Amino acid sequence: MQFKQIIGQQQAISQLISAVQSDRLPHAQIFLGPQGAGGLSLALAFAQFVLCSNPSESDSCGTCPACTKSTKFIHPDVHFSFPTVGSKMVSTNFYKEWRTALTANPYLNINQWLQAILAENKQGNITRDECVSIVKKLSFKTFEGSHKVLIMWLPEYLGKEGNRLLKLIEEPPENTLFILVAENQELILNTILSRCQILKVNKINDVDMISALQENHGLSEPEASRIAFLTNGNLNEAITLIGSLETDNSASFLEWFRLCFTGRPAEMLKWTAEFSTIGRENQKQFIRYGLNFLREYLLIKTTGNTDVRLQPNELATANKMTKVIEFHQIEQINALLNDCYYYIERNANVKVLFLDASIQLNKILKNKAYAKQKA
Repeated sequence: MQFKQIIGQQQAISQLISAVQSDRLPHAQIFLGPQGAGGLSLALAFAQFVLCSNPSESDSCGTCPACTKSTKFIHPDVHFSFPTVGSKMVSTNFYKEWRTALTANPYLNINQWLQAILAENKQGNITRDECVSIVKKLSFKTFEGSHKVLIMWLPEYLGKEGNRLLKLIEEPPENTLFILVAENQELILNTILSRCQILKVNKINDVDMISALQENHGLSEPEASRIAFLTNGNLNEAITLIGSLETDNSASFLEWFRLCFTGRPAEMLKWTAEFSTIGRENQKQFIRYGLNFLREYLLIKTTGNTDVRLQPNELATANKMTKVIEFHQIEQINALLNDCYYYIERNANVKVLFLDASIQLNKILKNKAYAKQKA
């Protein structure tokens, strides 16, 4: 992957290029950014740039043998580590699936990856055996390039096993680069954080997102803008939403709110039955829309500023809601939707899940004492 293929992130790219050109390359870095911002893509492009035989001042050449192998994720000096399932599993057992997944979408998230390796409802982790394997692989000399590169995706899944890598990170073999691609700094051991330089990967701004969706996916400007508003800098979610542009989540979400507010059991049952048939990705999109709507609603409620990420019809509804829905109620609704998203990703019975959620939402909207007690 080349830097020119990355959406946005010009500041981070400039920092990396400057470090290489000035020969002040940190041996251990954490690319830290939110899901879907492109931390993994940035790591792939950086590794290719470092190993390229004929780089320009701003990118790898893309055509030399090193770049050709890096593009296919088969360069012998680039090693990958990522969450797997099973107490003794190591990443090399899943390299075939990993290459397939990266080729399809280098902005993928952990749930997509675990589905790709048929993890079902099992939790991902980076094991003790994986750490031992990393130490062994990095003890060898380089095969072809100037450096050995380890790209570890989501070091948050190391847990305490990360202590096994501390000495290696602090005193690495010559010409060895560690690139840890992380999303949540709080879940990384402080002993690892203290040994790495952090490179901030910002969420993709709307301008870059809209441009990428138009150029790479053939969307019109209104379609691209709508998706950019919904996904708030997450390209992975944006790609997921492309196939379901026709779904009017605005109308569906507000209809659900109205049904739950009135509390009519027959209509709630009918809505839930219909919702359970639209497919898991569309159900997740519905929840993402709801969370986005509530986030923007809170901005209006808190500041009175209507310059938010909502379309005109949505903004009109949000303004009306400010008179009847309070902060503590929004907090509970937000938690409810996040719980629903969590269980949908784990193959819950959506009909039962959203019938229960509808009843809870009715209580939150109608019974302010209930909402205050739960807040």
